[in-house]
Amino acid sequence: MVWLIIINIRVCRVELAGKVVVVTGGGNGIGRQIVLILLGKGANVAAVDVNTQGLEETQTLFQSSSHVAAGATLTLHTCDISKRESVATLVNEVVAQHEHVDVIVNNAGVIHPFDNFSDMDYSIIERVINVNLYGVIHITKAFLPLLSLRPKARVVNISSMGGLFPFPKQTLYGATKAAIKLLSEGLHSELHNSNVGVTVVFPGAIDTDIAKNCDANDANLQKFRSVKMGIAPEKAALRIVQGIEKERLHVYIGVDSKSLSFLYRMCPKLTIALLGKVMRMVFPD
Repeated sequence: MVWLIIINIRVCRVELAGKVVVVTGGGNGIGRQIVLILLGKGANVAAVDVNTQGLEETQTLFQSSSHVAAGATLTLHTCDISKRESVATLVNEVVAQHEHVDVIVNNAGVIHPFDNFSDMDYSIIERVINVNLYGVIHITKAFLPLLSLRPKARVVNISSMGGLFPFPKQTLYGATKAAIKLLSEGLHSELHNSNVGVTVVFPGAIDTDIAKNCDANDANLQKFRSVKMGIAPEKAALRIVQGIEKERLHVYIGVDSKSLSFLYRMCPKLTIALLGKVMRMVFPD
């Protein structure tokens, strides 16, 4: 009997067909792939991005795909998630087109130039905090009242392995992603008796174009690209969607995320020293 219960728990999945899912950063990278996978499962997706052209490219892929489930719909929403007024408009647009919301995926994020924190300009600091942290706060605060009205709903936040342990020259980025980790876990605790669940995702290196938008100088950007050994965004997106279906609290993506997080828990000082040495080799002062 116990084994039957365990088996039933393992095979139980959240059915995404017919659900309304809001995905930020849906115009490129992992976000775009999350959108396409959800559509393949029959979900109705509101793709959100500050880049209208990127959203239109996602729509073109949707229209040409042979893997979209019958009945799945896609709406496009240009929004600057770092601005509360833009997010308020987004909520009204999504409700007008979809009537309700079952899941939000806070995927949008930016990195910054590969510089020491002491050398960073405040304009860059504010941009990273406003997008990576306030963007998640704005979307979550705005959509939580709608999620609470559904029989079962979920908040999905994309953190990073950089939010689990430090990467020099991406210190501020890591700080925002660490904040997302604790925000997600705090929400999980606060909402434990409600219909709203929480998932937080820790991707390792993913083969996306996130560095293109970080204003890094050409030399450092080339170095970053030369050492990046990321997994495909399609694979990362599939793992994220599977985490939603299985109602996971934590989802680790990539061997680097899993192994380094384990090493950090066992030997934090050694891990910090190792990562520092590697980053200094790649980006010497």
